[in-house]
Amino acid sequence: MNQRQRKKLSRRLFDAIVTGDATGVQTLLRAGADPQRADAEGATPLYRASVSGKADMARLLLQAGAAPDAESGGPGSEGTPLCAAACWGHTETVRALLAYGADPRLREDQGAGRTPLEWAVDAGPHTETADLLIAAQAKSDTAT
Repeated sequence: MNQRQRKKLSRRLFDAIVTGDATGVQTLLRAGADPQRADAEGATPLYRASVSGKADMARLLLQAGAAPDAESGGPGSEGTPLCAAACWGHTETVRALLAYGADPRLREDQGAGRTPLEWAVDAGPHTETADLLIAAQAKSDTAT
């Protein structure tokens, strides 16, 4: 697949995420859309799905190989998918990201920013999301 085709698939993937077309996301991923390829602003598909609370699409992207802790860049879309979902209290999306290995303790901005829990508490408070993140941190403590 050439660069032009990859770019076109990527653009269509972002469109499907924004419009909530899970079938379209699945079809585009099967056609070879890269679940990691950032848009022109630097946001990853997983970040876009996470900030919008589209847990079903986040799961599809994660199943296709999207890295759960990959940071996005660009104005208004910088940070990790888990921080984005936690900030808006998208509990189901947070649950999906954690199930695929997102680190509940990871600070965004290459370690200099907030944690997902800080976003859930400060931006909300999103109590259900915060409780889920606290439980995930406790679970990671016992696993080490």
